Amino acid sequence: MDIDTRLLRSFLAVAEEGSLTRAAEHVFVSQPALTKQIRQLESLLGVQLFDRSRAGMALTGPGRELSHLAPKVLEAWNDALRATRAADREAGRVLRVGFIASAANEATQEIVAAFARRRPGWRAELRQAAWTNPSAGLATGDVDVALLRLPFPGQDALRVEPLFSEPRWVALPGGHPLAGRDTIAFRDLWDEPFVAAPPQTGAWREYWLATDEREDHPVRIGAVTEQPDDWLSAIANGYGIALAPRSAARFYARPGVVYRPVTGVSPTRVGVAWAAADDRNPVVRDFVRCCLDLARPE
Repeated sequence: MDIDTRLLRSFLAVAEEGSLTRAAEHVFVSQPALTKQIRQLESLLGVQLFDRSRAGMALTGPGRELSHLAPKVLEAWNDALRATRAADREAGRVLRVGFIASAANEATQEIVAAFARRRPGWRAELRQAAWTNPSAGLATGDVDVALLRLPFPGQDALRVEPLFSEPRWVALPGGHPLAGRDTIAFRDLWDEPFVAAPPQTGAWREYWLATDEREDHPVRIGAVTEQPDDWLSAIANGYGIALAPRSAARFYARPGVVYRPVTGVSPTRVGVAWAAADDRNPVVRDFVRCCLDLARPE
C-alpha cells in the first residue's frame, strides 16, 4: 500500500484543528479538496479516522493512533529528503533560494553577489513562488532558504530573521476617483472591491486585505489572483484595488495602475527564513549572514 505523504499532512492538519475549514487554510487547499483527501486516506487504510458532526471532526480510535505515529513517519521522510537534497546541493554547489514577488527588493542582487564572494564556486539559484505558496517552498523542503514577506503561514515552525520593513501602499486603476490624491486614508478604501490572494492562503490573504485593521468592516472581493501579472491586470481592468509594498511602485510599474501611500495600516516586513534543521548548515548560515549584512531599511 502506497500512501502519499500529502495525505498524512492533511490528516494531521484536520486532527489538530478539528475543523475542515481551518485545516484547509493551514495546508493551502480548498475545503472540498481536503475532504476528498481525508476520504481517500480512509479508503486506503480501510478504517474511519474521524467522526463527522456539525461540531467538527473528532478522531476515532484508529484516528488517534495514526495521529500519534504519523508525525514520526513524516519527520523521518523529511530527514531523508533533506539529506538527499543536501547531497545534491553539495555535489552541484547550488543553494536554492525561494522568494515571493520582489524578494529583498534592490538588495537581492547584492545578497546573491555577496554570497558568491563568500562561497566561491557556489551559485544561489532563485526560485519564484506563487502567492498560494507563501513560504516559497521552504515549508516543504523544496528550497534551502527563502526571502519572504512577513508574516506568512507556518512562520512559527521556521527560523526567521527580519531584514527591513516598508509601508503598505495601495494600487489603484489609473482612472479611479482616489487616484488623484497624494495620500489616502485606509478607511476611505474599506468599501472598495479588493484583488485578493486565493482563500486557501488563509492568514496571508487576510494580512494583505488588512482585515485586522478594518474595525470589523467587511471586505469586498473583486477578483482573486495568484501571480503578480494577473494581479496587475485585474487592477488595471478595474476589478479592484489592492494593498502592496511601497516597492511595488518600482518593481511592478504598469500603465493603467497607480500607487499611492496609505495611512492607517501597519508596514510590511521582509525576512530571510530557513529550516531549524539547517541551523548548523554552513552554506545556509553564510547566505543568511549576507542577507543581514546587506539589508537596507526602507
